[in-house]
Amino acid sequence: MIQASSQKEKNPLLYQCTVRAAERQGHQVVNLGVFPEEDVSYTYVETALLISLLLSSGAADFAVTGCSSGQGMMLACNSLPGVLCGYVPTPQDAFLFGRINGGNAVSLPLGLGFGWCGELNMQYTLDKLFEGELAAGYPPKDAERKRRDTQLLKELSAVSKRDLAECFGAYPRALAEKVLGRRNVAEYIRANGQGPAAEWCGSRRGE
Repeated sequence: MIQASSQKEKNPLLYQCTVRAAERQGHQVVNLGVFPEEDVSYTYVETALLISLLLSSGAADFAVTGCSSGQGMMLACNSLPGVLCGYVPTPQDAFLFGRINGGNAVSLPLGLGFGWCGELNMQYTLDKLFEGELAAGYPPKDAERKRRDTQLLKELSAVSKRDLAECFGAYPRALAEKVLGRRNVAEYIRANGQGPAAEWCGSRRGE
C-alpha cells in the first residue's frame, strides 16, 4: 500500500482499511507511505513509478494506492510497465475489477467525494475488492469468457508496453533518482524483489 502525498493524512486510514479487507483473505499488507509526518512530497506520477518498480521486481504482487481524485494515479500507473490498475471509487467498481479484470493495482479517490462516512465507503470498497478469488470471472455464467478476455488484455498490455529495464534509463534523471531514493521502498524491493529493479535499488545501498 502506497499513496501520493496529496492525501498523506489518509495514510493511516487507508492502511487500516486495507489490512481489515486483505488480511482476512490471507494476504500480507505492507504500508510504504506516504506517511503524514513526511516532509518530502511524492506526486501521483512519482508514486506510480514506485508502484511499477514494486510490481515489476516481484517485491509486491498487488498495490493499493490513490490520490485526491484517484484518476491521475490510475492513468499514471497504466502508462508504466508491469501495472494494470483499476479505478475503484465504489464497492461495485472494486468487486467487478477484482472478479473480472485481474489487474494488480487499484486507485481510490482519497479526496474527491470523501465526505461524511467516507471511511465506510473506503472499507466496503476494499472489502469487495478482496472478497473471493481475484479474476475468477463474473457473472458466473460468463466466467470462462471473462477469464479469456482478461488474459488477452494482459498479453496486449505486455506487447504494447516496453519493459521497465528498457525504459527506466530514458526517464528524466531527477525523477529516477528521487524514486530510487525512497529508502523504505528501495529496501523492500532489495529484500523481496529480483531483476533490474532490485539491482538498481541495491546500487543505492548506503546512500
